Amino acid sequence: MDMSPWLYALFQFAFFYPMVMAFFWMSGGLYYFFRRERKSRPRNDPPPMDSYPFATLLIPCHNESDNLDDTIGAALAQRYPDFELIAINDGSSDDTGARLDALAALHPRLRVVHLDRNLGKANALRMGALASRSEYLVCIDGDAMLEEYAMHWMVWHLTSGPRVGAVTGNPRIRNRSTLLGRLQVAEFSSIIGMIKRAQRVYGRIFTVSGVIAAFRRTALHRIGYWADDMVTEDIDISWRLQLDHWDIRYEPNALCFILMPETLKGLWRQRLRWAQGGVEVLLRHGASLFSWRKRRMWGVLLEYILSVFWAYTMLLIVVLWALGKFIPLPAPLYIDTLLPQWHGVILALVCLLQFASSLIIDRRYETHIGRNYFWVIWYPMAYWLISLFTTLVALPKTLFKRRGKRATWVSPDRGIR
Repeated sequence: MDMSPWLYALFQFAFFYPMVMAFFWMSGGLYYFFRRERKSRPRNDPPPMDSYPFATLLIPCHNESDNLDDTIGAALAQRYPDFELIAINDGSSDDTGARLDALAALHPRLRVVHLDRNLGKANALRMGALASRSEYLVCIDGDAMLEEYAMHWMVWHLTSGPRVGAVTGNPRIRNRSTLLGRLQVAEFSSIIGMIKRAQRVYGRIFTVSGVIAAFRRTALHRIGYWADDMVTEDIDISWRLQLDHWDIRYEPNALCFILMPETLKGLWRQRLRWAQGGVEVLLRHGASLFSWRKRRMWGVLLEYILSVFWAYTMLLIVVLWALGKFIPLPAPLYIDTLLPQWHGVILALVCLLQFASSLIIDRRYETHIGRNYFWVIWYPMAYWLISLFTTLVALPKTLFKRRGKRATWVSPDRGIR
C-alpha cells in the first residue's frame, strides 16, 4: 500500500521547507549585497554627516568583571566625536561595580548606574535610557567589543530618516577554539547575516541583534521601552517597534565581536532561550498582525510559523519511525529509515551552496573567513538538530510559563578560554 496522502505531504514539506528557505535567504541576501553593499563605502570610511548629534552608548552589565577592560576599552575607542558611555551594573555579585567605578574615575565619558539587585537586562537598558542625555542610543552587551567605526554607522542610519526606529549591527564571533565555535563563525555569516539581509529586502526584520543594536529614544518611549517579562527582550522590542510602524535597518559594517558558547550545554541553554523568545512574541503579538495595516509583518510571521510547523512535522516523522520498530503499523504510516538518502544529499549540497554564497558577502568583513568553510559540513548535524529540539521544547515551556514573571539575568556560557 502506498503512503497516505497526508503523510506524503508532510514528508514533502519536511524536505522542501529547509531547501526553499535556503534559496529564499540566498537570493535575498545576494540581492541585498549586490544592490546595497558591493559598492558601498569601506568600513573605515563611513558616510559623512551634516552634524554629529550627541549619542549614548549603553552597556548593561551583570557579573562581567572578566570582560570589562576589553568592552569598555573598545567602547571608548569609538571614532565618533560626541558621545557618552553609560554602564549599568545590574545587581552583580562579583566586583563588576567596583571595577566600573575605577574605570569611570579614569575616563570622563564613562558614567556608571548601580542597581541594587538583579532585575534583568530589559530593566537595566530602561534605566540606562532614562539616565542618558541623547536621542540616539547604541546598546551592546557587557562582553562585546565594538569595532571603532560601528557607532558612527549606527547613528548615521538613525539620523538618515525620521521613521528609522532601530538599527541592528553585525555580530562576529571572537572565540573559535572548538568545533562549536568555528561552526558559529559560519552560522553568523551564512545563516544569521543572510537572513537579516533577506528580511530587510522584503521589508521587516524578525529581530535586532541584542548584542549590538541602536535605537531612537522617541520610538522607545512611544512603545514603552523594553518589556521585562520577555525571555528575549530584543525580539519583543523589534516586533513592537515595527508594529508601531517604525523602520528597522541592518548595517553589516557595524561590527561587534562577541563571545559565544562552546559547550553543548551552553549552546542548548542559549538556543532554548532564543526559541522561547520567538514563541513568546508569537503568542503576545501574533493576533494583532491580522490587519491590512500590519501586512508588512506577514512575511516574518509566516516564516516563523512555518519553522515551528516544520519542527513538529519532524517530530511526527521520528515518532512514527520509532513506533514502527516496536509495534506493527499500517503500511501507509510505516517509515523504514531516518537515514538521509538522495534527499539528504540534496539538502547537504544546498547547505554548502548557501555557505559558499555567504563567503562572497562576508569576505568583505573578514578576509580569511573562507578557512572556516571546511567545518560547515558538520553544521546540519549540530545546529539543525539543536534548532529542532529547542523549538519542540520551547513551545510547551512557554505555554505553561507563569505570566508576568520578570526575566532576570542568568550568566551565559562565554566559551572555553
